[in-house]
Amino acid sequence: MTLGNGLQIRLLCGAGGAEISGIDASRPLGPETVAALRRALAEHCVIFLRDQQLTPQQQETFARHFGPLAPTPFIQPLEGHPDMMRIVREPDEKKKLNFGGRWHSDMTFAEEPVLGTCLYARESPEVGGDTIWSNQMLAFEALSPGMQRLLERLKVMHSAKRSYGPQGTYADDDLKSMRIQASEAALKEQPHPCIRTHPETGRSILFINWVYAIRFQDMTEEESAPLLDFLNRHSQRPEFQIRFRWRKGSLALWDNRSTQHIAVNDYAGYRRVMDRVTIAGDRPYFKENQ
Repeated sequence: MTLGNGLQIRLLCGAGGAEISGIDASRPLGPETVAALRRALAEHCVIFLRDQQLTPQQQETFARHFGPLAPTPFIQPLEGHPDMMRIVREPDEKKKLNFGGRWHSDMTFAEEPVLGTCLYARESPEVGGDTIWSNQMLAFEALSPGMQRLLERLKVMHSAKRSYGPQGTYADDDLKSMRIQASEAALKEQPHPCIRTHPETGRSILFINWVYAIRFQDMTEEESAPLLDFLNRHSQRPEFQIRFRWRKGSLALWDNRSTQHIAVNDYAGYRRVMDRVTIAGDRPYFKENQ
């Protein structure tokens, strides 16, 4: 399939994901190419470029075609690059969880969660280390009409406290090469619509995740748990999933508004080095509640 401007697109699976060839991300991109990539991202949730050779500056420049960069508030940035983090897993690290090893959408605890995330593989294990995304537009559409109507009226409180708070999942399990310390703002609870509208496509999206969705607004965590547990299990169904096998030089950009993702922890004994930048987003909304 041709996108124009010499770009070719190969769809990965029925749930989404598009591998795009004919582009060198180290070079400046013209407006027509950027527009084509933005359309592919909105439609297919994740776009992939293989065999790229990028400096940190070039990766940042590529990501800025989609919007201004947003720093990650609880991770020490790469030296000289305040908006970039380097995720390193050493061969001898034996961890309960790897970084990103639970289903989540990036930084939904923020008032304006990020639009997207751009991840580049500097070193990739010979075996394992895949990333899986789940298309949350499909997750919404697979719910019954009655459940859709119920959720469209609800808001969910998001916070980083369960993962990055003093008693959180990562409190005693930091990666050797990274300092994880949540900001005070990240630990507060932030309300977002349970169903959000994609600002570019107008499609409805199930907007919850295991890591940051704590409870429904005006409900306790105990009262919220049964429905949130159902929705979290539903959101990860195999037919919604997009799986990507990394290799050195692979670049992925995902739409954080319409996906969840998980980093598979199956590469003990191998070194993995990934550079990540995030792209600033806006406040989630549901079109009928504006």
